[in-house]
Amino acid sequence: MEDFTNKNHDESFDKPIDNDQNVDQNAMNKTTKQSDGNDLQTNEEHANSQETVRHSSTNTSSDPNDHLNEDRNKKKRKFNVKTIGSNLLVGIISSVLTVGLVSYFGFPANGNDDGDTTSDAKVVQPVSKDAVYTSTFTKADQATIADIVEEMSPTIVGVINLQKMQSQFNLQSESVQTGSGSGVIFKKDDKYGYIITNNHVIEGANEIQVSLYSGEKVKAEVVGADALTDLAVLKIDGKYVNEVASFGDSSQLRTGDEVIAIGNPLGEEFSRTVTQGIVSATERSISVNTSAGEWEITAIQTDAAINPGNSGGALINANGEVIGINSLKIAEDGVEGLGFAIPSNDVIPIAEELINNGEIKRPYLGIQMYDVSNIVQFYRQSMFGNLENGIVVAAVEPDSPAAKAGLKVNDVIVGIDGNEIKNVTELRKYLYSKVTPGDSVKIDFYRDGNKQTVTVETTSS
Repeated sequence: MEDFTNKNHDESFDKPIDNDQNVDQNAMNKTTKQSDGNDLQTNEEHANSQETVRHSSTNTSSDPNDHLNEDRNKKKRKFNVKTIGSNLLVGIISSVLTVGLVSYFGFPANGNDDGDTTSDAKVVQPVSKDAVYTSTFTKADQATIADIVEEMSPTIVGVINLQKMQSQFNLQSESVQTGSGSGVIFKKDDKYGYIITNNHVIEGANEIQVSLYSGEKVKAEVVGADALTDLAVLKIDGKYVNEVASFGDSSQLRTGDEVIAIGNPLGEEFSRTVTQGIVSATERSISVNTSAGEWEITAIQTDAAINPGNSGGALINANGEVIGINSLKIAEDGVEGLGFAIPSNDVIPIAEELINNGEIKRPYLGIQMYDVSNIVQFYRQSMFGNLENGIVVAAVEPDSPAAKAGLKVNDVIVGIDGNEIKNVTELRKYLYSKVTPGDSVKIDFYRDGNKQTVTVETTSS
C-alpha cells in the first residue's frame, strides 16, 4: 500500500522554498533599476537585506503556504484520531458479537465443554430412562483398548487338544496335537481355576493342555461338556491362576456397541491376538449340526475378526467385561465379518451346572427322529399324504418314556403342549427351555392319517 501521508508532506515542504526565492529575486531587480549607479556598499547592504528576507520567510507564519501546511497537519491529526476511533469501535463490536454467538450456540471456548483439556469426546445424554448406554473406548473416563487388553490378557488361555495316534514306525501310540482353541478363566476356588471354552475345541481329546499367559503349559482336566450348547469347562491347579475374568450382562448389549475379541487364531503362534469390531446383532438364531444332533443357538453377531483358534475366546465390551464366548463364523467365498459368540447370560448358567453336575440334565423322551421335510416328495406323499412338516419317529427305545406312552415307529409328531412343531430343532428347543426333567408333556401326532394325542412323562437324559 502506498504512503500517501509522506508524499503530501514532501510536496508541501518543497513548494514554499521555491516561491520565496522568486519574490527575493524580483525585489532585487527593482532595487537595481531604481538605484542604478549606486556603489558597491549599497549592493552589499541589499544582499544582506536579501539574506534577511530569505531567512525570515522560512520562519514567519504570515505566509499563505504556511497556513496551508498547518491546515493539512490538522487534517492529518483529525484523520488519525478518526481512524484510531473507528478501529477501536470495530474491535469492541466484534468482541461483543463473538461472545454473544458462543453463548447462544454453546460452543466451548477452549475446545472442551467442561474445561478439561484431556479429551475432546462428546458426552451423549440419554433420551430415555429405560435405555442403557454402553460407553465407548474413546470416552475420557473409560479405559482404552490397550488398558482393557492389558487387564484381560492374563485371563485368556490357549487350549490344546491332544489325541492318541499310533506311530507308523514303532506301532506305539503317542499324543499328537489335533486341534487348538482358546479359553477364559472365569472362576477360582481353593484348589482349582476353572476355564470356559467350546465343546468342539476339546471334543475327542485324550489329553488337554492349557497355554498360560506366561507361556507355561499345564495339564487340564475336563469338568464337563455339552455338545448342544457347544460349551465345556476345564480345571487347572489353582496355583497357576492369578486373574479371573469379569463377566457382564449380555442382555444390555445394543447393536452398534463396540467390542473386542481376544483369542489364539491359528494356534499358539498368534496367541492372544486382539481384534476390534461392533455388535452387528444381539440375538441371531443360527442352526448348527453338533455331535448331539441339530440345534439352534441364539448368538451375538459381530464383525470383529474371529478365525479358527479363536473359538472359546472372549468377546469383551467397553467396560472390560466378557459378554460372549466366541464360537463360530460363517466361512464362505465372498462372506466377511460374520462371527458369532454365545451370550454370557447363557454361558454362566451352563458353566455352573457343568461344575456342579458334570453334565447338563435335560428332559428325555427316548426316540430317534428326523424331519418330514427332508423326505423326497414322492415318498413323503406315499407315506404321509399331504403332511409337509412334522417329525417322523424313526425308533423308540425300550422302556423309555415314549415307549411307555405308546408312541411307535412312523408316527408323525406335529405338536407339543398345544404348540405346533415343524422340525426336530423346534421340538428340542421347546423341551430343553420349557420343560424340566420329570414334567409331563402332551404330544400331538398322526398315525395312519389319524391325529392323536398322548401324555409322556419325561425323565432326565
